[in-house]
Amino acid sequence: MAKTTRKSHGPNHVDHYGFIFCIPFIVTFLIFSVYPVVRTFTMSFTDYKGYGVANFVGVANYSRAIQDPLFWDAFLNTLKMWGLNIVLQLGLALLLTIVFNDIKYKMRGLSIFRALFYLPNLIAATSVAFLFKTLLDWKFGSVNQVLLSIGLIKEPVNWLGGSAMTAQAVVGVVGAWMWFGNSFIMLMAGVQGISHDYYEAATIDGAGRWTIFAKITMPLLRPIMMYVAITSLIGGLQLFDIPYLISGTKGLPGRSLYTAVFYLFNMAFTNHQMGYAAAIAFVLFAIIALCSMVAYKLMNRKEEI
Repeated sequence: MAKTTRKSHGPNHVDHYGFIFCIPFIVTFLIFSVYPVVRTFTMSFTDYKGYGVANFVGVANYSRAIQDPLFWDAFLNTLKMWGLNIVLQLGLALLLTIVFNDIKYKMRGLSIFRALFYLPNLIAATSVAFLFKTLLDWKFGSVNQVLLSIGLIKEPVNWLGGSAMTAQAVVGVVGAWMWFGNSFIMLMAGVQGISHDYYEAATIDGAGRWTIFAKITMPLLRPIMMYVAITSLIGGLQLFDIPYLISGTKGLPGRSLYTAVFYLFNMAFTNHQMGYAAAIAFVLFAIIALCSMVAYKLMNRKEEI
């Protein structure tokens, strides 16, 4: 009976089957990720309107975006809403992390609470916007009805259409409600990764609960908190769905809910200035990249100190 011999591969053999299996992902990535970015970049140097011929205009669109007061007003609105969002988001997540990590309180059912806190993040932005738009309705909203019934207000408050500050605060609070669960999970993972030897040594030395938190927990959590802040900044500067769905195409009241991406959207699909909208997109990308690099440098400097 003849023996079957197995062909051995030399040390320089390359198995090409792995590359074949990667082809579907590479093709999909090139078509749906790389091509749109390259196409948008080339479009930013033209006066393309979404139809017709695209004429090359050089850096005119970028010059216009940098000098456009409406764009910078929209960007400032974005910063205001993101600022309130990140303060509430990180503050609430950190408070819950302290409560669930403190042995004194002995909170149980952490997995259930994590699921409940993360649940708003899974709800579609359309549903969230409709929910809060209904709850905060000026005449028939449940929030005003409850506040009137317990005597906290004497007349209904126009939360979404009254003042710019109130409308921006609503968007900031809604964003914090949607994302604090994600921040809480990250902070809890960071706390659980800290060695208990630090806490035991500090307790033996007579350190109190708040001293341990300030001197051990917070310094070791700083990298994760900075990561949450940076990712929140990247997402916050691209804020669009909640303001758009709450206020409509005009960003009322007084364009206070007009964000940078909101302005980009209107320029592209309402005013049919695709080339200019593409330039705004890359100006916003440059701002986000710059802010992220600055935050990263600050994080590394803190760790070195």
